[in-house]
Amino acid sequence: MRQLAVSVHGVSIRLTAERWQHISQNHPEMGGYYYDILEAIEAPETVRSGTEGECIAERFSRELQKRIIVVYREYENDGFVITAFTTKRTNWLAKRPQIWP
Repeated sequence: MRQLAVSVHGVSIRLTAERWQHISQNHPEMGGYYYDILEAIEAPETVRSGTEGECIAERFSRELQKRIIVVYREYENDGFVITAFTTKRTNWLAKRPQIWP
């Protein structure tokens, strides 16, 4: 199973087994969407800045009819997924500074 995605900033982002377990247990709607999480990192519609320096990637899923949100941390040469979930409500996200595109 592929565990890496390359962010829009060219940084390799890891989706570890521990983080996948956290996501699939705490956000059961994400259970069958492992590769959609990686795709949201690699080809998001937008990336916004979180409150503590994390990146928030957003991508619409036609299958779910919701937005997939992936929160991840980037460092110079490495990064990792913190969490991922789906939502229809994006008002809170629009308030975050957009850092890509």
